Amino acid sequence: MTSPNTRESLSAISQRRLQTVKSKSIYVLPNAFTAAALFAAFYGIIAAMNGDFQTAAVSIFFSMLFDGMDGRVARLTHTQSEFGVQMDSLADAVSFGVAPGLIVYKYSLMNLGKVGWAIAFVYCLCALLRLARFNCNVGVVSKNYFQGLPSPAAAALVCGFVWLGADGHFPVWLEDYKAVTAAVITLYAGLTMVSNAPFFSGKSYAVVKTLPFWFIVVASLLFVVVSSSPSLAIFVLFCLYALSGYAYGFWCWWKGRPNPIQADIAKQQAEAAEAPEEA
Repeated sequence: MTSPNTRESLSAISQRRLQTVKSKSIYVLPNAFTAAALFAAFYGIIAAMNGDFQTAAVSIFFSMLFDGMDGRVARLTHTQSEFGVQMDSLADAVSFGVAPGLIVYKYSLMNLGKVGWAIAFVYCLCALLRLARFNCNVGVVSKNYFQGLPSPAAAALVCGFVWLGADGHFPVWLEDYKAVTAAVITLYAGLTMVSNAPFFSGKSYAVVKTLPFWFIVVASLLFVVVSSSPSLAIFVLFCLYALSGYAYGFWCWWKGRPNPIQADIAKQQAEAAEAPEEA
């Protein structure tokens, strides 16, 4: 007859094996959203190659939408897996790195010759470095902030510029400097991705509880503005967000407070240095 201790041991082994299988499983629903995000970005590249830059830019925003849904669907349905994490990271590299770089290059950077494709490559490289650093620093940097500009926001900034131009909202005087302006925006987006500027992540719901009433009024007005001119409103909003990290970093410096990103990294390094001594 099997003893209770043996039954408990077998139960623990079965549970551990079940968790192992679950962590390595491939779940259809969340990965379908990841595949949809990748498809939207791929379609955006094809549209840019055919000269349809408005569709190309909008496709990246659809890719952002699907990318934001896959993780939430996985958490809601308890279908997180290591496979899903890796697939999402690889899809992000294409959707928010390669695709925006190719779209903005085809739209205007190609007019700058070798400098143009070099800038597009720098953007793609920075996006991949940003994603690799994010994967390495999970659990190190606070969830309240992003370390550097998030790759979806960088893609929105670059493709928002393309959408703005394709929608005919460029001032007349800017038409002659369109390629130079695209180069500046693309470089800024790329280099900001690999900076240590703290960008608000929106993952902390504690902030939402303290929002004043006027925020609802402002949000309503923003909705009206976005509805009337989506390309202009979205581009302006992401420009403000792309500047907010440096603004907050300067505010921390002005008040004598540490940069939250650098403080988290320094804390992790200090804990790592003390670990061998404690052992």
